[in-house]
Amino acid sequence: MPATHVIGLLLGAEEDWPAAFESLLERVAPSITQGGVTHEFTTERVTIEPFNLRAVPRYSLVIDRLAWWYHMPREWLKKVALMNEVHLLNNPFTFQSMEKHAAYCAMMRLGLRVPETWMVPNKVPPDNPRFATTADRYVRRFDLEGVADAVGMPLYMKPFDGGAWVGVTRIEDHAALHRAYDESAERLMHLQAAVEDFDVFARSLGIGAETMVMRFNPSRPMHSRYSVAHNFLDDDTGTEVVTIARLVNAFFRWELNSCETLLKDGVVYPIDYANATPDLAVTSLHYYFPWAIRTLLKWVIFCCVTGRRPTVDLDTEKYFEIADREGLTYGDRLNEYRRLADRQLDVDRYQEFCARHLADVDEITVDWVESDDFDRLLIRTVISTYPEHEREMFLGHFRGLLGLWAHDQRVAASA
Repeated sequence: MPATHVIGLLLGAEEDWPAAFESLLERVAPSITQGGVTHEFTTERVTIEPFNLRAVPRYSLVIDRLAWWYHMPREWLKKVALMNEVHLLNNPFTFQSMEKHAAYCAMMRLGLRVPETWMVPNKVPPDNPRFATTADRYVRRFDLEGVADAVGMPLYMKPFDGGAWVGVTRIEDHAALHRAYDESAERLMHLQAAVEDFDVFARSLGIGAETMVMRFNPSRPMHSRYSVAHNFLDDDTGTEVVTIARLVNAFFRWELNSCETLLKDGVVYPIDYANATPDLAVTSLHYYFPWAIRTLLKWVIFCCVTGRRPTVDLDTEKYFEIADREGLTYGDRLNEYRRLADRQLDVDRYQEFCARHLADVDEITVDWVESDDFDRLLIRTVISTYPEHEREMFLGHFRGLLGLWAHDQRVAASA
């Protein structure tokens, strides 16, 4: 008995990775029989329009890249999660309410080494007639310089709910502090201690049960922020970085997220890990782009075939019990968190499923990256992204990096 799963893509301005996802799905053309049911797959780009709250959606799973800023599709996602059990990447409830602030709080509560962080009131107060009376009665005047000194200079001022490094300012003295605070206007801001002279900046991209840790430099232009670097962390540190990324995702029920960590003198500091609409552009991920699209495809197929259900609610007490258990070292706690996270993310079941049903996807992905179809997608992306005088240079740049990835994959497969 056949079952066709419609994968909804809820998109904004992105075109490169959605086209790549659609193209790879067409090449893989998965038809998986399990429990007497043959599962087949197609994609559809979700449109924004009025909806009946009782309407039954045709989607098995939706990849959300839009609702973080657009309220109409956000409310549709909540509806299909609560009423129809559509599997969502990501959980619209925790993504909307938790943001970066609560993510900091949760990971501090679990004992991770988050740098010293304070929140300060909005420079420009809320536009509400009640505010004047409320402020007169309850809002306490504060010494901004005193808070900054308590955090420690240098520090970063960053929006509590921010993304893409918008509004992030490095502060090294009181003059810069006041200038950045004045410019923040109505935005609610954190002050967070800087980790100076760190050894490694890593960004971990988590997609379902898989995690890719990449060396990252946010000060570079977007096309060169990710370095092609292997084994830049020792085994223990690499395990810790992956565990932190998976812990964040499992805790908040996110299945598509990036996590930033700094390594200094052997200590791992998580600094930013609520990026549940992470960058998936070929022009920034380049070498790692095929891995991201391949892994997203595998995870989507796994969720649909196995009937993995959305988990709207959280199970925080299991994590807090580990955080509060006496006699555990930091390493012991990480091991326990990893056990819970891997269970929540179905790591073992996913690996078994891929080995049984999707063993040929890796090779198909390499063939796809080396194909004329992929090259045409890359050309279209470069044309739409860069001015004419830079296109030839960037096309050569990305062709070289993606060709290197395909070569490395073939070498690894033959080893």
